[in-house]
Amino acid sequence: MKKEKDLGSLRKSYEKNTLDDDIKSINPFDLFQDWFTAADKHTEIEEANAMTLVTLELDGFPRGRIVLLKQFSEAGFVFYTNYNSNKSRAIDAFDKVGLTFFWPEMERQVLIKGKAQKVAKETSDTYFYSRPKGSQIGAIVSPQSEPIENRDFLENRLDKLEVLYEDKSPKRPDHWGGYLVVPNSIEFWQGRPNRLHDRIEFILEQHKSWAAKRLAP
Repeated sequence: MKKEKDLGSLRKSYEKNTLDDDIKSINPFDLFQDWFTAADKHTEIEEANAMTLVTLELDGFPRGRIVLLKQFSEAGFVFYTNYNSNKSRAIDAFDKVGLTFFWPEMERQVLIKGKAQKVAKETSDTYFYSRPKGSQIGAIVSPQSEPIENRDFLENRLDKLEVLYEDKSPKRPDHWGGYLVVPNSIEFWQGRPNRLHDRIEFILEQHKSWAAKRLAP
């Protein structure tokens, strides 16, 4: 057996930016827009919209996985999935979720807590029909989260559906659509030297305004 690498010796000094107190007066969605735009333009970040979605599973354990942000506004953050998947069953049972964006090239992360709800069918239709045809078919092919015997199961279903939809477009299946995560807190994290990172958290108050506070790292 190879000698294990000493993970405790791994070190990185975060020195690229700061997060000053004057941002407390900014609307957190405007700040997210600025950070997301910077990440999206960064030449070393391939998928700025990749985010970790954390749900409380039916077995009582939390589970995180990467999904892709497809829209955001002051209403919240939207991603799409199979409504029969593990994540959807978890959301149906317990709608409180977490989202995390991590952009290490910028030494930044954003942590969001909120409630997830299905978007309108018309919204799911609009996005589904904007996708490449192969992705549309893929949403029909895969019984997401269900056990399958082997890879051939998917490939065979794909071959049949590609023939079926060769000259026509698939219809969005009822079991596929979007979720809107409506946030009640948004935390902005900026790496700093000596692990004394900057953290500013925005909390949605009862009268629908945002209150900001600095958190110790």
